[in-house]
Amino acid sequence: MASRASALSGITRSLTGRQWRWRGGNMDLGASGPDEGLEPGGRIDDDLVAQLLLSRGVPREDLERHRNPSLRAFLPDPSHFRDMDPAAERLAQAVLGGETVTIYGDYDVDGATSAALLVRLLRALGLPAGYYIPDRLLEGYGPSGEALVRLGREGSSLIVTVDCGAMAHEALAMAAAAGIDVIVVDHHKCSAELPRAAALVNPNRLDESDTGAAHGHLAAVGVAFLLAVAIVRCLRSRGFFAARPEPDLFALLDLVALGTVADVAALHGLNRALVAQGLKVMARRDNIGMAALIDASRLNRAPTCSDLGFALGPRINAGGRVGESTLGVRLLTTEDPDEARAIAAQLSALNEERRAIEQAVQEAAEAQLDGQHNRAVLVLAGAGWHPGVIGIVAGRLKEKTGKPTLVIALEADEAGHGKGSGRSIPGVDLGAAIIAAREAGLLVAGGGHAMAAGLTIDPGQLNALAEWLDARLGTTVMAAMANQALTLDLGLTPRGLTPALIEQLESAGPFGMGWPAPRVAVGPVRVVKADTVGNDHVRLIVRGDDGASFKAMAFRAASGELGQALLHGTRDRRLWLAGRAKIDDWASRPQAELHIDDAAFLD
Repeated sequence: MASRASALSGITRSLTGRQWRWRGGNMDLGASGPDEGLEPGGRIDDDLVAQLLLSRGVPREDLERHRNPSLRAFLPDPSHFRDMDPAAERLAQAVLGGETVTIYGDYDVDGATSAALLVRLLRALGLPAGYYIPDRLLEGYGPSGEALVRLGREGSSLIVTVDCGAMAHEALAMAAAAGIDVIVVDHHKCSAELPRAAALVNPNRLDESDTGAAHGHLAAVGVAFLLAVAIVRCLRSRGFFAARPEPDLFALLDLVALGTVADVAALHGLNRALVAQGLKVMARRDNIGMAALIDASRLNRAPTCSDLGFALGPRINAGGRVGESTLGVRLLTTEDPDEARAIAAQLSALNEERRAIEQAVQEAAEAQLDGQHNRAVLVLAGAGWHPGVIGIVAGRLKEKTGKPTLVIALEADEAGHGKGSGRSIPGVDLGAAIIAAREAGLLVAGGGHAMAAGLTIDPGQLNALAEWLDARLGTTVMAAMANQALTLDLGLTPRGLTPALIEQLESAGPFGMGWPAPRVAVGPVRVVKADTVGNDHVRLIVRGDDGASFKAMAFRAASGELGQALLHGTRDRRLWLAGRAKIDDWASRPQAELHIDDAAFLD
């Protein structure tokens, strides 16, 4: 087995041009099962799950807390966050006084789940809160002063913005001038000067406490959940529950899990606990709208973390991107099964429409790549591009090129401005750069967080923005790209790739951004059969030197270098495959397969 480890360490260039590295030292299982220990990586005193936790940064003395992440173990005292207590007290006052409260959300999944969480909580407390979700195309991102003032005139004495508002200085000033209290619940980057609000709860405030700042990875729905805890505690202290039951806060965790994963928030610490427990709540199907969404996604089992990002989340997003912005909140707050099924079906249809629009925009954006190969940050722009899909396209092109990418829909509003969305790579804080570009006068508006950002720009500033981003981020991007190796957790012979092993790997989850799913290298193998299936996918049947065979899939790879090499360049050649091990349960009995990220020839 030592020779197998040596072979892997000798791979300096794979079919995708990356070096392969061990995430936390070599973990070589060979053909052994998960109960037979590890060899010869020098850490045979630890079980497999412990090794995965250690390699993801968990201190050895903290292993047990992370094996089964619970809220009890990870939930901080909400009062440690700035403005949390004033926000909770103001909302408790609204509950006690029967005020008219409106939750002002964003149109993406994090905004929809944040709004739904607070609406469901307040209704459980006896306050029939309303909600307002702006139209992406007509109103754009964030609260508008006109909308806030109008809500106040219609009777709302308190408005809570969720997943937006941290940079809405002008809009919140208009609300304050109209005598409307606004509480901001957000997680996006803040400037030193905060907008005028009754309370602004955001772990990414520059003046946040150490405890709050340590939770800057929370999605807005996670911040909203902490606020829910604080509201209930405040009402409890006032005797509100002397004659009525307390709301089940745990039942809201399915919303927290969905919003956290869909917003690509880092799944470590508290986020991992929120998602792990939220998946358990989701499996109970207590939320009528969530259950309808699961059914519309054609899942015949309890959702997994990847389902939230690739099946449920896109459907909620479709309403805000190409349909009606309120559909997500309506679905997640309804108590009518018939309405839930109808909305879920509508969202599924919109999601199909979104895919077609996205494909057209992606093809147009890809046509511009050749002219930007020297750019550190890709800035792609076009007229007629649908603003509702530019974030998805930016993410796909970021994955394809390995560079931070901005995709901008020109003439996206009545003033002729461009609306842009960006996605970054680890190690490059795109949100901070966009805020700095706005402060430098290059943008009409802009903000975000490390991995994602949004902007509004005068088309005449496009070249200036691209050059400014190159100057500011060029060195950082080069360093981050140079460090983009393929990171491996395990080395296996084909016989060692079993359903039992995969189940043990999955027990170290849930996996996502900041808590990567285990990647295994399996080999050496020879390709027995290779063909193209579906939309550009490569399917392989491979057999190892040990005689064991398994199926492998390389998704959306057939037209690229990796796919072409797997389809046509493998005759009589031995190779290693690297990717994520999955269980295929379509057959009569579960079988292990590999979803390929990369491959390397051995000879």
